Amino acid sequence: MSLTTLAARRDQSFHLHPSTNLRTVQTEGPLVITRGEGVYVYDDEGRRYLEGMAGLWCASLGFSERRLADAAYRQMCELPFYHSFAGKVPAISTELAERLIRMAPSGMGKVLFANSGSEANDTAIKLAWYINNALRRPQKKKIISRQRAYHGVTVATASLTGLAFAHEDFDLPIARILHTDCPHYYRGAQPGESEQAFAARLAGDLEQLILREGPDTIAAFFAEPVMGAGGVIVPPPTYFERIQPILKKYDILFVVDEVICGFGRTGNMFGSHTFNLRPDIITVAKALSAGYLPISGTLVSNALYDILVTQSDKLGIFGHGYTYSSHPVPAAVALETLKIYEERDIVGMVRRVGPRLQAGIRSFGAHPLIGDARGLGLIGAVELVRDKATKQSFDPKAGVAAYLVRRAQHHGAILRNMPGDIVAFSPPLIISEAEIDEMMSCFGKALDDTWAMVREKGLA
Repeated sequence: MSLTTLAARRDQSFHLHPSTNLRTVQTEGPLVITRGEGVYVYDDEGRRYLEGMAGLWCASLGFSERRLADAAYRQMCELPFYHSFAGKVPAISTELAERLIRMAPSGMGKVLFANSGSEANDTAIKLAWYINNALRRPQKKKIISRQRAYHGVTVATASLTGLAFAHEDFDLPIARILHTDCPHYYRGAQPGESEQAFAARLAGDLEQLILREGPDTIAAFFAEPVMGAGGVIVPPPTYFERIQPILKKYDILFVVDEVICGFGRTGNMFGSHTFNLRPDIITVAKALSAGYLPISGTLVSNALYDILVTQSDKLGIFGHGYTYSSHPVPAAVALETLKIYEERDIVGMVRRVGPRLQAGIRSFGAHPLIGDARGLGLIGAVELVRDKATKQSFDPKAGVAAYLVRRAQHHGAILRNMPGDIVAFSPPLIISEAEIDEMMSCFGKALDDTWAMVREKGLA
């Protein structure tokens, strides 16, 4: 389809747009993106945008990495598809698994590949149930997630997700899913409460939840190192240090969702490294292939794998997997992505330019609209408020953060607004300091536009 035709049909898109106000996109039409170059994307009218969200937190190497395109082409020519059922496996997938396990936090032994973070987390839920059945603990099946968590949108993972939009009118959450406190110090701390005291209180609340439900009924606890779609919430100091002993005490599996944090985003290869986490299961996706092709993985510890083997002997089969588990083409792209991370020292790059992003975000902290500015590495957010002193939020119907994001797009940067009038930044990991400055400039202009709109409409 030509660009002219594409533009003409903008208002008649046949897409059912996910995570979108369907009425708005029906009346205003979608932003049609046609190509990418470095950290920029271009629409069907030739306008350029700095992609400040790396797409959906995933395009870590930008939008024009030829090595990844070449890797996909070579694999398409050599073996365009094969599966990993019944003891078979594409050769390239075994190489990817080996490199991924080598890069992962210590203790991981095996990986089961899938297509998305939702599927990886769905697999982790099933494994938690399967393992407890294998250990003859049929009642130990409840899963604890956190308010404002985001773990996916399948029936089970949307239930883990602690955000209302994932539940409302979908008849979710399902049974056996529990939610504990969100470690959002800005919103959750009591007056005068220090970050360490806040962390201690949340850990105590988690333990009380476990005791109320019965430790023998709790299978796993899911957590993102930094909560992404829930608002880029960085845990307060000592939070995970206090949480992990509780999980060990009650023999609860610790599932770390690295879908956003994995592969350099926080300034280490994994968020687990950044926060000294010791997971039993890790889920990865997004930057695993730099977003170029769909692939995800559920990594399990050696100890858990031994249980899976024993139960497979008992049942005659490990009855889980997907048609495209270990698909050779995404595996080839993911393998090349991991090679690039190591060869170019992407983690080192994040450590060098991350402070520029964090300084840029925090430079807006005194603005009347900004209640909180936070982040880590190359991920960050600002939280807009109606009143800084009281932390009073705007009426959600006012759409203040959504307006700011639209204005940022007008000024040449794509950002993302999330529930609670939060605006997120998560640019490609290859971004330069000059490009960060450009993104901050676009944001600053949009913030000024938003402040003018708020005053004009009497919202503040």
